[in-house]
Amino acid sequence: EALELLLFYAIPQRNVNPLAHALIERFGSLYNVLNASPKQLMQVEGVGEYAATLLTLFATVPRMAEAARAEKRVKLTTRKSAVNYCVHLLAGEKRELFYAVCLNGQMETLGDALIAKGSLSDVPAYPRVVLDAALTHNAHGVLLCHNHPGGTIAPSEADLEATATLSRLLFEVEVTLV
Repeated sequence: EALELLLFYAIPQRNVNPLAHALIERFGSLYNVLNASPKQLMQVEGVGEYAATLLTLFATVPRMAEAARAEKRVKLTTRKSAVNYCVHLLAGEKRELFYAVCLNGQMETLGDALIAKGSLSDVPAYPRVVLDAALTHNAHGVLLCHNHPGGTIAPSEADLEATATLSRLLFEVEVTLV
């Protein structure tokens, strides 16, 4: 059914059910169809260049997207590298921002999730949003950071309480607070 739907977009206004069945029969599975070359696909009667190209994109594009994502990963193995990363992330901001930097098991960045934008002197730390970011990125660890545009580097009592709460919640879902 999924293959039939894909073929419908490549070959509109035609019953593509028999073609979907022919492709599955020829290649053995949806996986094999999507990983076949355009030349192999066009050997099946009814598959033209457009349909073959569309089908091969479904295997190729996710690999390309993952490779591009992997290229942008930054390794944060030291406190200094983590601080520099966060300083760069928050540089020049005029109001408080709160980020969760999601990390894999090798301490490489998977993504930066903006949790909240605040005022000149306050930003909320929404636990639900932090957990959602960690789970969405399939993070092994999370580095939390926010800025104080006024210049103070000392955490407030509210900062410390929010960090403790988030640490407990992340621990419960097997994510390390870095």
